[in-house]
Amino acid sequence: MGVSMATARAWVERWERQQERYAVDREERFTVIADVVEHATAGRARPLLLDLGCGPGSLAARLATRFPDAEIVAADMDPVLLELGRTHYADAARFVDTVIGEEGWTDALGLERPLDAAVSTTALHYLPEPALLRTYRGLASLLRPGGVLVNGDHFPPDAAPCSDLTAHVGRRRAQRTGGHAPEDWRSWWDAASRDPELADPFAERERRRPARGAGGGDERVTVRRHAELLRRAGFSHVAPVWQFGDSAVLVAVMAAGTP
Repeated sequence: MGVSMATARAWVERWERQQERYAVDREERFTVIADVVEHATAGRARPLLLDLGCGPGSLAARLATRFPDAEIVAADMDPVLLELGRTHYADAARFVDTVIGEEGWTDALGLERPLDAAVSTTALHYLPEPALLRTYRGLASLLRPGGVLVNGDHFPPDAAPCSDLTAHVGRRRAQRTGGHAPEDWRSWWDAASRDPELADPFAERERRRPARGAGGGDERVTVRRHAELLRRAGFSHVAPVWQFGDSAVLVAVMAAGTP
């Protein structure tokens, strides 16, 4: 039995509210990511975009609104979030079930032409460095010359003593700008698990739990280390384009002459 549109909408709306707790200036970060995509895809009639760790489709839906002619593929490994996204944002993207960073993870995407841009937000920080490097190498093989990877996430500073400071500045900013959602990440999952309409995807989630256990935390990879891994993977230029506290948007560009 599938999830109704009304149920999917209700849970996605609750997801949006609780996520405000964790992403500093979340809407601004979404907008900055879209601005980079706009620059990278200027003049392209039907850009192909990939949303990594899409969850229920928050970023993919915003990109679909901003770029109505784009083809968007949204990838995640969580069956609950994918079911909500496929139902609530059915017209925004093609949702794909794959474990980002595993060997061969790109095969499931079913891409028939090179990507113009890959985007992600608050999703890749759980990957340990070997999986992160595999992810970046996979993306480098999929992106066209001049294509971009745009990653909005939490990046600790290179100087460890500053980590608490940047995190504190980000938390205070979130509090000032409406990050007072009564529901947090854990309580959202606890409540959703009790919804009968979500019983089947939650059962599948439980079946996959052993495979999902590895790398499920915050790996605290710095911007400098991300840049090193991206260059090893084949990206020619890497730079942050927006930052507040430890929340940043990092952009990596494929060399224009790369095959």
